[in-house]
Amino acid sequence: MSKVRWGILSTATIGTGKVIPAMQRAPHVAVTAIASRNSGRAQSTAELLGIDKAYGSYEELLDDPEVDAVYIPLPNHLHVPWAIRALEAGKHVLCEKPIGLSVQEAEQLEAVGRDYPQLKLMEAFMYRHHPQWVKTKELIDSGAIGSLKAIEAIFAYNNTDPANIRNQAAIGGGGLMDIGCYPISVARFLFAAEPQRVAATIEFDPTFGTDSYGTVVMEFTGGTAGFTYSTQLEPHQRVTVMGTAGSVEVMIPFNAPPDRPCLIDLSTDGKRETIELPTTDQYTVQGELMSQAILNDSPVPTPIGDAVANMRVIERCFAAAKAREWR
Repeated sequence: MSKVRWGILSTATIGTGKVIPAMQRAPHVAVTAIASRNSGRAQSTAELLGIDKAYGSYEELLDDPEVDAVYIPLPNHLHVPWAIRALEAGKHVLCEKPIGLSVQEAEQLEAVGRDYPQLKLMEAFMYRHHPQWVKTKELIDSGAIGSLKAIEAIFAYNNTDPANIRNQAAIGGGGLMDIGCYPISVARFLFAAEPQRVAATIEFDPTFGTDSYGTVVMEFTGGTAGFTYSTQLEPHQRVTVMGTAGSVEVMIPFNAPPDRPCLIDLSTDGKRETIELPTTDQYTVQGELMSQAILNDSPVPTPIGDAVANMRVIERCFAAAKAREWR
């Protein structure tokens, strides 16, 4: 098998607008099927994207023996249930972040994954695979900025549409689950550790009941990571990584543009150097790496245990904010 045959569970915008077209450009990916609870929508989306098969239910797609793996861009509350059903149907699974609604859910999925060791299971934190983050990690690990001491991040957008799933508390909406999870992941990735303790202040929208603004501080051995996130601020994102001998600033850390080079600034010894990374679609790289892991029966880039650990920190943030103390 030279390509992995992928099926897509749902016609969600993140999939149809970004992920599917990007995956279709990967050498070892063949997107062969898409499913929706609306058969007409599935058919029209398949025609638009050049996908051979369209199904009017997720179950039909999972029953297709010619689908090897599924990508799940469903709302947060459906991630774990359908990931489990996909594994039980013999499919490899790439599931959008956050992996679930709680640590308990994430651990449940991890346990089911262990029952199917022949199947690959990964959370879709696409940013990690972009060359700008590969380079940033290399700079830190090589000692180019000395010892890592601090990470400061911001990630915000403005969305007050009550119909948007991000503003629906019952199905896992809210800023920390949607975008705050990114700087948490970044900090754990760069420190290569879990935070010893967490402090947070979080505000909730009085109408939606979702968290619309928050500031978090995570304490690691030897350093700290802080970030602000919001679903109701001016759109902005930036990450600054500071060490004892220099710093790295990642200009567009999470929604890296797929059509132009990305830039990071390296400052050492009072000198500032802008490093240009090649034009890359991080969703293409993600699909390719996952497909290679399937074809080669090798480990996925980010194991499911990492997704569980990220969810633990998310829960600690909420607990710290509610208790108004370190957790």
